[in-house]
Amino acid sequence: MSTTLLQPGTTAPKPGTSAPKDPFAGMTLLTAEGQQPRAKQAIEITKNALKRIRVAMAKEGISPSAGGLRVGITGGGCSGLSYNIRFDTQPRERDRTFVFGAGIETPLATSAQDPSGAQPIRLFVDPKSFLYLAGMVLDFEETLMRQGFNFINPNSTKSCGCGSSFSA
Repeated sequence: MSTTLLQPGTTAPKPGTSAPKDPFAGMTLLTAEGQQPRAKQAIEITKNALKRIRVAMAKEGISPSAGGLRVGITGGGCSGLSYNIRFDTQPRERDRTFVFGAGIETPLATSAQDPSGAQPIRLFVDPKSFLYLAGMVLDFEETLMRQGFNFINPNSTKSCGCGSSFSA
């Protein structure tokens, strides 16, 4: 027989049920200009991703007004589709452009300032990739075991261990 200790005022969960884990627990989600939070036809990023994108753009010498981050998918990888991200100077004709972070400062450390001056950043997504990326959240994870962008994609039905390949 097992015993469960409960805090005063709480009740034990019913046998066989468990609360679903929130994949966004502890994250600050940023919604693109003109979009509704958690919209199915949008892409969101976390504040950690915004910070990392700004740092990378500054390192590459790309000002937020002169370029953006292209997010897309390509065929391949161990699960069928792979994510890809790279900097681009401008959107293509049919791209969807998402603008994030206007006026939101992302300090690098306690003494360092935001290299972008809290300027907005742009994400470019081509129409074909958007079919698979709609509703996705782009996060940046920095742990002892892993550092990199994390794609939290509701369209993914299966993903591989590396996290950069999925099937939909």
